[in-house]
Amino acid sequence: MPQHSHLSPTRLMLEYFHPWPNSAGFYLARQRKWYEQRGLDLHISVPDAWHGDSLEHLARAQADFAVAPVNRLLVRRDKGEPLRAIAAINHCALETIQTLKSKNIHRPRDLAGRKLAMNPTPRGLAMIHHLIAADGGNPDTVEIVDTEFRELRPEDLLNGLADASFGSYWAWETLMDSPIPEEERVIWPVGQIGAPAYHSYVLCTRDDIINTRPNKVHAFLHASEMGFLTAAQNPLSALSAYELATPYFPTDLLSRSLHAIAPTWLHNGRWGELRPDIMEEYTHWLAQNNILSDKDIWRSAIISEEFRASLLEHS
Repeated sequence: MPQHSHLSPTRLMLEYFHPWPNSAGFYLARQRKWYEQRGLDLHISVPDAWHGDSLEHLARAQADFAVAPVNRLLVRRDKGEPLRAIAAINHCALETIQTLKSKNIHRPRDLAGRKLAMNPTPRGLAMIHHLIAADGGNPDTVEIVDTEFRELRPEDLLNGLADASFGSYWAWETLMDSPIPEEERVIWPVGQIGAPAYHSYVLCTRDDIINTRPNKVHAFLHASEMGFLTAAQNPLSALSAYELATPYFPTDLLSRSLHAIAPTWLHNGRWGELRPDIMEEYTHWLAQNNILSDKDIWRSAIISEEFRASLLEHS
């Protein structure tokens, strides 16, 4: 888009190595010039992992807004960083445990004594321990295969790299083509096998931006809300924006992912609500697993619904 001197440069940092349909609302709103109409020139980028995740870029003032896993925000807020969530992106867990029927793993407790591929972050390990223990298994006997940021494909499991994997999203990686027939694949969304409820991703900014540039936060939230509501109503409305942003992904994959992820953006028909019930439950769970020191840090890590509503009440 041509640069316009009257527009405020606004930088949004996404959460992953490449754009994927969970950010459809931002792309659609930009394509339809809803940010521009509110005085914003939106630049969307992905983090340079060598220099940290999206929140690290936000903390260094290399972005004005960032999409991030809610647990990472809570950890940083727990350490005193002035970062805060201003909207929820997802209202459920996106991660899965993936295996193959030939591995004879029929439920979470069957992972005991088997090889599980994952990025062994403290939160990831706590989740796996929780899921296996809740199903009556011994999580201490699982053999963790450290794959760092790589998500194993079903064919990797068939080739013996692991018996199962944790981390792939049911609305993205598991939709990708594989030579392994669908009937041989086993995909368990963690929200269906005992994981605590949580917002998978939240939209964040810095406290100084909230305090000194509330009009910018208001404009960004309002345009984003319009984008996500429109994309939720008609997921394929965002397809053309992704064909420009990610031309290396097949149209069919993008279409399937848009349809799969869209329902996670709304709660009772509304976008962005940071729900105190699941924020409290998840923060307490993280504290119980020694990932956070303050079980109530969620209260200062999100803006109140009243404040969010006040930002959105004006067109």
